[in-house]
Amino acid sequence: MSYRKFIDNLDRDGLLIEVNESVSPKFQAPVLAGRTNKAILFNDIDGKRAIMNLLGSREQLSKMLQVPKDQIIDKLSNVQPDGEVKLVNKSPTMEVVTEDVDLRDLPIMTHFEKDGGAYITAGIVVTEHDGIMNAAIHRLMVAGKNKLAARLVPPRHTYLLYKQAAAENKPLPVCVVIGADPVITYATTTRVPQGKEFEYAASLRGEPVEVFKCGNGIKVPHAEYVLEGYIEPTETVDEGPFVDITGTYDHVRKEPVITITRILHRRDPIYHGILPAGPEHLLMMGVPYEPRIYRAVGEVTAVKNVVLTEGGCCYLHAVVQIDKKTEGDGKNAIMASFAAHTSLKHVVIVDEDIDIFSPEDIEFAIATRVRGDRDVMVISGVRGSTLDPMGSPDGTTSKIGIDATKILSKSEMFERARMPEIDEL
Repeated sequence: MSYRKFIDNLDRDGLLIEVNESVSPKFQAPVLAGRTNKAILFNDIDGKRAIMNLLGSREQLSKMLQVPKDQIIDKLSNVQPDGEVKLVNKSPTMEVVTEDVDLRDLPIMTHFEKDGGAYITAGIVVTEHDGIMNAAIHRLMVAGKNKLAARLVPPRHTYLLYKQAAAENKPLPVCVVIGADPVITYATTTRVPQGKEFEYAASLRGEPVEVFKCGNGIKVPHAEYVLEGYIEPTETVDEGPFVDITGTYDHVRKEPVITITRILHRRDPIYHGILPAGPEHLLMMGVPYEPRIYRAVGEVTAVKNVVLTEGGCCYLHAVVQIDKKTEGDGKNAIMASFAAHTSLKHVVIVDEDIDIFSPEDIEFAIATRVRGDRDVMVISGVRGSTLDPMGSPDGTTSKIGIDATKILSKSEMFERARMPEIDEL
């Protein structure tokens, strides 16, 4: 499914809001996007078009993956990064080519009052060095007419490629892809074998991913915009502040600079922006970890489903549903969850009769199936997330696992009363 086809489908299904009035990219568009989790299409941001909240809910995610919401985990857990990637010579992305680069021509948004500048938030950074490629989303702050400050997190793959090229005093060729098929954008947020992001996207799509070669040699998929350039080996600038998934400001760092040398785009392109700490940001950060937890728990007990909750920033809190077979399964599931997602802070294990998408059901399980001295595990002095404002300066934290499952020998005591079926009045 193409990017534009997906937008059309959201419109057809009542999951798209269209704004025709003129809107500013500085604060105004992000504020409007923050009032809904529906996709919101702005038709006039300084004369340009842009969409936010493209994947702002699990309903939209399920439509992207073309499975029901409760089957997302099954699909993501069983797809291998072995799809076909095809090199083609032409692309609609090449309809307009601009070599006099001015990033102000794009509807790049400033989201919060203390932001370090305007940020590209949905740009897939595609790099290659010594025949090894990587594709991943990195936040990119506008640092000049043709300059972007790239937050490269060690030891992620883009960072490693940049350091390898810098050690050889070579610029690293880069393309920033904006407005690709949302399946491709999602795939670049996952943890797959190095260089297999597009193969994984092809498997999720059930059809090949087409890529074309840019002027700097980088191969990219069709998109609304492609920004060609290089990461300079020595140039750095202050990057930040920037609001991350917890809704708090990440601090300022010295980060490398991408010099943009050419911009390709479609006629009348639709820019894609992700609202920091908004619903799309949370889902894009969290959902890729759910299959990892699912597979890890499946090694120790019968797992049914996993969700990283929105209240836990889709990153720090998980609920894992199991089909409990023996006492101790809950605690084994807790340990497996923490091992699979090392940034996870709190996890709750529940039975099959608990709806893991319902905060009320999860609270009910904790209220009726947990005894604190027996069912709560506290693990101190372990690695946490740098995004957690309660983390220690040395990067450690305490983690809590809650076994909110029934006691098997007394399962009848925990049976939930159900109203009988009756004929309609």
